[in-house]
Amino acid sequence: MITLKTARDLELMRRAGKITAAARALAGEMVRPGVSTKEIDRAVYDFITGQDAVPSFLNYNGFPASVCVSVNEQVIHGIPGGYRLKDGDIVSIDVGAAFKGYHGDCAATFVAGECSEEVRNLIRVTRESFFEGIKFARAGCRISDISGAIQRYVESRGYSVVRDYVGHGIGTKMHEEPEVPNFGTPGHGQRLLAGMTLAIEPMVNMGAAAVRVLGDGWTVVTADGKPSAHYENTVLITNGEPEILTPIDGDGGDAR
Repeated sequence: MITLKTARDLELMRRAGKITAAARALAGEMVRPGVSTKEIDRAVYDFITGQDAVPSFLNYNGFPASVCVSVNEQVIHGIPGGYRLKDGDIVSIDVGAAFKGYHGDCAATFVAGECSEEVRNLIRVTRESFFEGIKFARAGCRISDISGAIQRYVESRGYSVVRDYVGHGIGTKMHEEPEVPNFGTPGHGQRLLAGMTLAIEPMVNMGAAAVRVLGDGWTVVTADGKPSAHYENTVLITNGEPEILTPIDGDGGDAR
């Protein structure tokens, strides 16, 4: 069931979104050679709990950390651990926080040190595809209008969109209806209504779209071993321009 958010709901979601986005920015600042992914996870946990909020991902369906840290060919759901980042690694940070029962969810991809221009372009296109998609994130459009815009933009630049995992509604639950694919034919699916809140999240591969899950049961990697990037924000549908509830400052937009 799709829930339209009230003014009170949105007040709490904006607070959750600000905390989540700040945690994303904090994690992004830590992406540099020598830092372990576990250190990033600990910093995110300490920050979120220090804001009187709860890490949405921790123990969600058994996930053992507060943030997903996915490196290079890892697409999503990377589990933080002892791995220390190396120069040239690209690192997708996906984080969620719940404030008084309402969730925010956002992601971005950062670079540890220096990387090739090809990889920087992958990160840039992934982020830009989100903004192409939300041109259609307004009342009266359909879910597939967002999906199709993301797919067209990504594929026109020679990359692939992941099809096995999609965006989603969000509110008092981390994953609510409807699903928001990053591919599809415009003009189909759920019509958007003011008050809907969506986590829109392009996942883009340098090579083919196919992915597989590692033996830990969580980490999703590209089947061909080529790099992947991820970008996400929580978005409110209005009768006019969409409102991004996870502020985008420090979101990795410069692909540094």
